[in-house]
Amino acid sequence: MKAVLIDLDGVIYRADRMIPGAAESMAWLERHAIPYVFVTNTTSCARGDLVAKLLKLGIAARASQIHTPAVAANRWLADNATGPAALFVPPPVRDEFRSIPHLDDHAESGAASVVIGDLGDAWDFPTLNRAFRLLMGSPQAQLVALGMTRYWLAEDGLRLDVAAFVKALEHAADRRAVVLGKPAAEFFETALGALACPAGEAVMVGDDIRGDVHAAQQLGITGVLVRTGKFRDADLGIGISPEAVLDSIADLPGWWQAQTT
Repeated sequence: MKAVLIDLDGVIYRADRMIPGAAESMAWLERHAIPYVFVTNTTSCARGDLVAKLLKLGIAARASQIHTPAVAANRWLADNATGPAALFVPPPVRDEFRSIPHLDDHAESGAASVVIGDLGDAWDFPTLNRAFRLLMGSPQAQLVALGMTRYWLAEDGLRLDVAAFVKALEHAADRRAVVLGKPAAEFFETALGALACPAGEAVMVGDDIRGDVHAAQQLGITGVLVRTGKFRDADLGIGISPEAVLDSIADLPGWWQAQTT
């Protein structure tokens, strides 16, 4: 094992609180010169905001160490889209798409792509229906999903994430989404490329047994599940077998040393 991919929400922190022991584990990785990158499906804030949040919690990180669906989507649109994008993303994330032409927020036609992120409480019927109309009005428009996370754990409990809205649009518009986030293989492969590490020598640490662990395992990455964040005991009975289940990322150094000695 030579490098680590690490989820953020539910693994390093929950909302604005650090998971106990997370900062110490990150410091251990730094001391032992073990390369890592944060892989997150967060589409509610830009990388600069995540860097600031981590620093406030005691972890120094660079934007280049944070791999998000918005960054991947920006690159994909630059290479593949031939017209303006309709952006259904929170205001802070729009900065990641500053080089991409995009439609007015009230437009219902003319989209070359429809980009769906996690709008949280901003989702309502008119907003979802506008995305549907954009797709129906442009048969060649690409439906772009910033990840396919099904739900996440907020301060007030479980909340729907982007996948529920993407699935609704796929069904209604008879369109298959291009997924640029977990669990898409390309998303993990880009993160591995940033680490210059083959899949067989990397470890994925996450709280989502499907989107983090199983998706990584499909590529040959070792999957480590933590019992924090959205983890539920029932996760261990769905037929997916992580290489390890840790109480939290605080246990990562001990587990790592046990595997490499």
